[in-house]
Order: sequence, then structure tokens, then C-alpha cells
Amino acid sequence: MQVKINGKPEEIQAKTVLDLLQTKEIEPQMVSVEHNQKILEKEEFATTPLKDGDAIEFLYYMGGGG
Repeated sequence: MQVKINGKPEEIQAKTVLDLLQTKEIEPQMVSVEHNQKILEKEEFATTPLKDGDAIEFLYYMGGGG
């Protein structure tokens, strides 16, 4: 199926958000996920199905400052 990940079209086989994170080797605790403009709770990753045309944004936490 075709989805947009961080604004770029991508062909994926993942069935859920958690499947997608595992496919991309992204640790679920290190990222927030926006699915079709809704921020998901981490508990929702495994139960949120992906469909053709979905928009996914990975939001990474950055440290630093000073």
C-alpha cells in the first residue's frame, strides 16, 4: 500500500503503526507518531491499522540547548 511518511510517498507492507516502526527499526519509546493529523498514544501503536493513503509523521525527541 502507498502511504506518506514525513511527507514522502512510500510503499509499505506494514499492517499497523507498530509494524511500521519495527520495519524501520525505530524504537517506539523514542518517537511520537502522528497518524492522519492525530498524535497517537504509545498504547495505540499496535492497534492502529494503516490504510492506503494514510499520512504518518515521526516526531523525534531532540536534546540539547544551552
